[in-house]
Amino acid sequence: MDYFYSSSNLSIVVRKPLKLAALALMAGSGAMLFWPKQIAAIANSSAKLIARYTAVDEFSKPKFALEGEALFREQSLPAASISLSEQKLLKVLVNTRAYFRKFAAEDPVINRVGVLETQGVTIPKVLETLDFMVQVLKEDMAAGRPARLRDPQFINQNFRVIRWSPYNPRDRQQTEKLRVTKYAVFIQAGSRQKTATFNTALYALPESATTDLFYKQYTKQDVLTGIYEPGGKAAGKVQPLAYLTRAAFEEALMQGTVLVRFGGGSSAYFNVDRNNGIAYVRGLEPRDQKRYWYFRPVKAIKGYGNKIQNKIDIEPSVTFAGDVFNLGLGKIVVLDTGIAGQKRLILGVVADTGGAFIPNLYQLDYLAGLFPNRQTFSQQTGYVPDFVKAYILVKK
Repeated sequence: MDYFYSSSNLSIVVRKPLKLAALALMAGSGAMLFWPKQIAAIANSSAKLIARYTAVDEFSKPKFALEGEALFREQSLPAASISLSEQKLLKVLVNTRAYFRKFAAEDPVINRVGVLETQGVTIPKVLETLDFMVQVLKEDMAAGRPARLRDPQFINQNFRVIRWSPYNPRDRQQTEKLRVTKYAVFIQAGSRQKTATFNTALYALPESATTDLFYKQYTKQDVLTGIYEPGGKAAGKVQPLAYLTRAAFEEALMQGTVLVRFGGGSSAYFNVDRNNGIAYVRGLEPRDQKRYWYFRPVKAIKGYGNKIQNKIDIEPSVTFAGDVFNLGLGKIVVLDTGIAGQKRLILGVVADTGGAFIPNLYQLDYLAGLFPNRQTFSQQTGYVPDFVKAYILVKK
C-alpha cells in the first residue's frame, strides 16, 4: 500500500510496508511518514523534505518534474584514493564560497537549492560543506600531512555520500551512470586585425549594452555576415578583441574561455560575457546554433557568475560545469571512473555552467586543462570515460 501526504509545498509518497520503522510527524491536518535515512537527512537540516522537484530552464520556466528517490540514494565511497590537487581545490572552494558571500543578494540563481532539496539539503548546508573542506585542506597543508580529503574513509565518516543517478528525459535507458564530457581552454593563434586567415572576430559589448539591448536582435549568423565590420549595418557598435579562424572561433564559443597568442610573445585570455538571449538547442550542430556570445578580456580561467566581473576563478582538474539552476552552485562531486589506479576517484566543485546544462540532470563537464590542440586534449584526458558513477558530498 502507498501512503501519501500532500500540502502546498510538500508531497511525500511512501512505498514501504509499515512494519519497517517509520516516524510520523504531524503537519497541519495530515501525517507525513519518514523512513530512517530520511529522518537522518531532516535531522541534519531545517529543510522541508519534498519528494517531487520541478526542473527549470535558464529563464526559470518549468520544464519537467521528477521524484528525488529516482535520482538519489545514500552509499559509501569505494576504498580508492581520491585524486585532487590540494592547491587548486582550495582555490576553487574559497572562490566559490566567496561568490555566495558577495553576490547572494543580487544573484537569485545561487539561492536555489535545486533537486537536492528532495534530500533535505539546504543552502546553509552547502556553505557548511564548502567551509569544512576549506578548513580541512588548510589544516593539512599547514601541518604538512597528506590531505584527508583524499581518504574515502574520512569522506564516509564526515559527509553524507549521495549516489547520483542520472535523469535524462530523452534517454530513459541512462539510469545508472552520469555522462561526463570534457572541456578545456585551447591555445589559439590569432590577430588583432582582420586578415585572410584570421577573419572571425571575438567582439566585446560596450558598457551601454546593459540598457541598450541592440545585440539581442542579431543571431550568430547575422554577426558572421559582418554586420559589425566597417560598412555593416551595425558597424562600430561593438569592439573587436581578436580575430581567429572560423574553427577556432567555434571552439572558443564551445569552451567559454580561450587563450589567444598574437605573435611576438603577446597573448590574452578571453571569456564569454553575455549572449544574445537565444537558447542553446541540443542536437543542433554548433555552427548552426543561433546563440551568439560576446567576450571580455580576463586574467584567469573563469567559471560561473551573473556578470563577467563577478565570475569565479576556476582551476583545471577540480572544476565541473553543470546545471547551476537545478543541481546548484558549489556542490561537491566525486566521480568513480571505474578505472583502477591513481585517478579512479576524482573530486571537484560545480563552479561553472553552460547553455547545454540547463536543465540537465544527467551530465557534467570536466575542466581538463589548457591544451595546444584537440589531439593533445584527447590524448591526455583518456582517464575520464564518457560514463561514470557519481556521488555528491554534503557535510554531516
